[in-house]
Amino acid sequence: MGGPYAGGVTGKRTRYPPRVLVVGFDLDMTLVDSRPGILTTLQVLQDETGAPVAGEEMLDALLRRNLDVEFGERFEPDLATAWADRFRELYVEHGVPGTHLLPGALESVAAVRALGGRAIVITAKYEPNALRCLEQVGLDVDAVFGWRYADAKGDTLLAEGASVYVGDTPNDARAAVRADAHMVAVTTGPHPAAELQAAGAATVLDSLVHFPTWLTNHLDA
Repeated sequence: MGGPYAGGVTGKRTRYPPRVLVVGFDLDMTLVDSRPGILTTLQVLQDETGAPVAGEEMLDALLRRNLDVEFGERFEPDLATAWADRFRELYVEHGVPGTHLLPGALESVAAVRALGGRAIVITAKYEPNALRCLEQVGLDVDAVFGWRYADAKGDTLLAEGASVYVGDTPNDARAAVRADAHMVAVTTGPHPAAELQAAGAATVLDSLVHFPTWLTNHLDA
């Protein structure tokens, strides 16, 4: 992956001038379809450890919330930590290959850069695995910030001077509102448009296919 991962790998935060367009993107179910890889990893984790995690119900829960939060509420603390850590390890072999670009993802990142902007990824996903997934699908961005969940996404949007955030969950919408960024929600994840709007999404799109045109119109306005 090219570009300086300012703040992504080292943890250093760099505030960019307001004149630079910065657009943040969520990863799972916004830029990439991670469902096949997550399902496979959950099955392997269950087969290996006996953790009752395989199946669509857990997949849906993880797409809506953070892995550590979800496991932490379902299992005893020691098991929750051990199983979440093992999931991240297994994901390298079983989850990353099952990650695929969603329609419009490449074009959306390209649209930001064509306008002289920076396209950054802000995700709750474990950062090394987020980087691996982006490499898997061939998506080159300017910075990656992993393990940012809920309010932490808003903090990163503020630190990076992002004026737009694109995501698929109510937590993404609340993070954008926290950072005073325009929230563009996509319904490619598990949440319907009404739920995303209720959480603060200013714009809702069916998919990223429509984002390049929206961005041009938004900036013109």
